[in-house]
Amino acid sequence: MEKRMMFIAYIAIILVVFTQNNTLFYKADKKVRYNLPKANTIVTVSKSVEPFKVYFTPTVDNLYIGFKEAIAFKESRGNYKKVNSLGYLGKYQFGESTLNRIRIYDTENFLNDPELQEEAFYTLCSLNKWILKRDIKRSVGKKINGVVITESGILAAAHLAGAGNVKKYLRSNGEINSYDAYGTNVHQYMKKFAGYDTSFIKPVKNARI
Repeated sequence: MEKRMMFIAYIAIILVVFTQNNTLFYKADKKVRYNLPKANTIVTVSKSVEPFKVYFTPTVDNLYIGFKEAIAFKESRGNYKKVNSLGYLGKYQFGESTLNRIRIYDTENFLNDPELQEEAFYTLCSLNKWILKRDIKRSVGKKINGVVITESGILAAAHLAGAGNVKKYLRSNGEINSYDAYGTNVHQYMKKFAGYDTSFIKPVKNARI
């Protein structure tokens, strides 16, 4: 009987250690904005989700969801409400002119609508994939400046610098390397975001919201 009671007490202690807030194994303040299922999806949050500080980056897969969340973490640490010093907006740091191009004109509403931001990112990727489809076909698999060119790298670089500048980089074999205002360039994005499966993104001419 005494051994049984000791065993029950031991199990109770283990359960407390693994479930109590702020223990070695469970940190109540470590929260993430999104879930990461092993499947492609466009929207990963509902409109009811309020943005909050991201304390760590969860492991992501190499599908579309991993691609977009990796870019989001680089751009804004996943913060839907972020506006940087140059006025770029949201989780994926859109410029106002880019938003206008896909028919989003209300920037305040954009900042407060996570689902719209997710849709905007997919729409821009679709548009860039259409614009760059010939360059994707010609360049994927080649090595430029020591980096194997992939479709995901191309689309990420287009998000950074625009499809036109990515064309210049690829067609000049990396000699024309465009930079953003903070010093990040096309080559860096080609390298950082290589190897994701972006087949989920369909090329759409004149893609709009």
